[in-house]
Amino acid sequence: MAEVIAGRTIAERAITGVTVGSAGAAAHDGAPASTGARRVAAEAGLDLEPHRSTMLAEAVVATADLVLCMDEFHLWRALELGGGDSCRLLTEMAGESGGVADPFGGSDDVYRETFNELRRLVEAVVERAVAGEQEG
Repeated sequence: MAEVIAGRTIAERAITGVTVGSAGAAAHDGAPASTGARRVAAEAGLDLEPHRSTMLAEAVVATADLVLCMDEFHLWRALELGGGDSCRLLTEMAGESGGVADPFGGSDDVYRETFNELRRLVEAVVERAVAGEQEG
């Protein structure tokens, strides 16, 4: 969900030169997004139907300028794979603390709560990045 939210946020702000992707610390390569995630994304006008999961791997981390992690476990895994200074918690980059709970297996309401949290956090990160670009 964070990937499509970030993609739309970046497109709406006409930001260029940024590519967004996602990978999971416990993902099954090639699996579709969960039914709850697809439903909630569709309610917000986003399409997760073509999405297929990717396992977080050294190659993914090595090619990313920034790896935004949902929680401490994801951060630990990205660091273990060599991410170094490019790895941060999404909440930290948004000026908050804590992690984002995985809604997998939850009700549509749980997915909606997570979607709204992700939207708020992603938009905050993009705004902070844009402000930083304008200052520099």
